[in-house]
Amino acid sequence: MTKSRQEMTPTGRAVLGLVGLVQVVFAFLAFWDLAHRDASEVRGPKPAWIPAILVNWIGPASYFLFGIRR
Repeated sequence: MTKSRQEMTPTGRAVLGLVGLVQVVFAFLAFWDLAHRDASEVRGPKPAWIPAILVNWIGPASYFLFGIRR
């Protein structure tokens, strides 16, 4: 059974908050990189990556793994 935030221990809430913060930073870095990278260095159209990056964890990871031409 899933606990609500009020039922979690302070350590559990802190870990959950840290994971959420890391996810937001990961997405921010992907958006920042997309905005500053030349279109010729990105696979596919740059606007198509915007909604893709919004998908939690998978979007930013996909952008960094598959969206950047090496």
